[in-house]
Amino acid sequence: MTAIPLVLVHGHPFDHTMWRPQIEAFSASRRVLAPDLRGYGASPGGPPVEHFEDFARDMEALLDEQDVPACVLAGLSMGGQIVMDCYRLFPERIRGLVLADTFPAAETPEGVTVRHAMADRLLREGMAGYADEVLEKMVAPYAPDDVKAHVHGMMTATLPEAAAAALRARAARSDHRELLPRVTVPALVVVGADDTYTPVADARAMHAALPDSRLCVVEGAAHLPNLERPAEFNTALGEFLAKADARS
Repeated sequence: MTAIPLVLVHGHPFDHTMWRPQIEAFSASRRVLAPDLRGYGASPGGPPVEHFEDFARDMEALLDEQDVPACVLAGLSMGGQIVMDCYRLFPERIRGLVLADTFPAAETPEGVTVRHAMADRLLREGMAGYADEVLEKMVAPYAPDDVKAHVHGMMTATLPEAAAAALRARAARSDHRELLPRVTVPALVVVGADDTYTPVADARAMHAALPDSRLCVVEGAAHLPNLERPAEFNTALGEFLAKADARS
């Protein structure tokens, strides 16, 4: 049985090192790709995203470049929304979806205003103040200090211009609620029990909408359970990958 490649899509405002525990856990048994999204981490320079779909098209180009005809696609938060957009655009290349701490709905009018205001603030002030404010919502207040330091470092290393562009693109993203019932591949929905950005109720709604899905609520974690509780996250992901391998 051939192991399907795993592609990991990070959230905002992070980079591919967000997935370090998963890269370490699964690279020995399958091909793992964890790119930096356009404008984040060490991604190549180029024009900032203008439309949210740009991220998905970048992922499709990466699969072509790396000669990956099909994969399991996993994303967290904004990464999960990118993963849903990928399924909308090229479902034939996806053998399984992992949707972690994310939600499918389009932005509300209030949310659009908030995202544009935050984009303006980041361009004006930089990332440091924002990172300080949201750190203990990204990870739980009781998260280990090294995890907090890693998350804070990723946020402050992100270029304000890239973060602002992504916020504006995300404000205009598609609504994927009608897509989920049409998904024909297995899905794993994961959420931190103490996530306030994308609460457990959102994860339960996605799980109910997806025809073939498993829900995993990770206790003792907030918005980044893959970093806060990597053993629990990796157990759920490993079981899901084995199912996807067997099915394909």
